[in-house]
Amino acid sequence: MSDINFEIKRFDGLSTQELYKILRLRAEVFVVEQDCVYQDIDNKDQKALHVIGYKNDDIVAYTRIFDAGNYFDESSIGRVVVSEKERKYGYGHDLIKHSISAIKEHYKTDKIKISAQCYLKRFYEKHGFIQQGKEYLEDGIPHIAMITS
Repeated sequence: MSDINFEIKRFDGLSTQELYKILRLRAEVFVVEQDCVYQDIDNKDQKALHVIGYKNDDIVAYTRIFDAGNYFDESSIGRVVVSEKERKYGYGHDLIKHSISAIKEHYKTDKIKISAQCYLKRFYEKHGFIQQGKEYLEDGIPHIAMITS
């Protein structure tokens, strides 16, 4: 059995502490670890459902998911992040499985589009995503569009 538990919350259901921990985790990975200065606070969190992975009282994994039309034309998963010290446990796979299930449950679709960092292509392919189009730069990092078939 996994040591991680997942919850899905609307933006207005997040406590101040949860929001702080989510933003801290996103900054630790996307800004500090990946050395990418970008505008993380983008006024899209309010439209998203938040998939949160808790281990003990810590938030160690997170995505935000969107209904079709709120980010891409298709439903989508974004801000996929697992704490660096927790990656060795495979929580990224658990996180994506929970995110896909949440989209199916809440948005009633199997069609999901993501903007994936190129080095994670094989990771996402294991979850049914297929590259769509050519590589592009997003915030200075090589990305590809991927979609479920």
